[in-house]
Amino acid sequence: MSTPTIGRLRVDGATLHYEVRGEGPPLLLIPGGAGGAASFDGVADALAADYTVASYDPRGLSRSPLDDPQARQQVAQHADDAFRLLELLSPDAPARVVGCSSGAIVALHMLTVRPERIERVVAHEPPVVEVLPDAAEHRALLARVQETLRRDGLMPAVAEFAAGLRRPGADPVPAQAATELPPQARARAERTMANMPYFLGRIVPSFMAYVPDLDRLETLSDRLVLAAGTDSHGELPYRPAAFLAERFGTELVHFPGGHTGLTTHPAEFGDLLRKVLTT
Repeated sequence: MSTPTIGRLRVDGATLHYEVRGEGPPLLLIPGGAGGAASFDGVADALAADYTVASYDPRGLSRSPLDDPQARQQVAQHADDAFRLLELLSPDAPARVVGCSSGAIVALHMLTVRPERIERVVAHEPPVVEVLPDAAEHRALLARVQETLRRDGLMPAVAEFAAGLRRPGADPVPAQAATELPPQARARAERTMANMPYFLGRIVPSFMAYVPDLDRLETLSDRLVLAAGTDSHGELPYRPAAFLAERFGTELVHFPGGHTGLTTHPAEFGDLLRKVLTT
């Protein structure tokens, strides 16, 4: 893996850690969940053969501290952070943007509000559950998760959240035996776990309440690639991507693996990503 150029960008209320690799047209990678720039380590080098690849830790995660740790989090502000990074790295050329999970929500908002700065968006399983006909059920899930977090703590809330994301009738995911990780992977896992209280308590409630402008997105759907995991059928994060693709009359592109295919199948995921970014 190549060594990226590391930078720090001051934004309203936070300081962003970002990483840049390669040369060529700009490509911004927006991580989801409790991950940061390291989420894309498995694909960034390959993409950097064709693009100037920028990845970053979203505000409040890992190496991007908030000025006020209690500040309310909003999709629009996270999207503004991403635009400021684009303005720094590519002030003149429109960019391609890839977002996964909650990062895909940010990417959708970017396309909606600043389409002149976006050439193409790949949105992998954006959990915009408010577009679904059973959105009320998912609001109830989020309320249970927050109550569990308040009453019982982090790990029971994580288990409640994970159960709500699985397809109906699916068996619980078995616990995996602890394994010794290489130092870099161990550091990444430790950062991810340290981010979980913030992600579950601050990002999940606001991001999964986000309502995209569907009419606006439909007019821009020729620039939007909606994507989902081949192993995700029926799971909650899969369903909004499928719903939007059907509504817009566009293809739902299936990537290897499930919701976290970026991590579990990086080589195959990266190969397909390179294709959809150029077609």
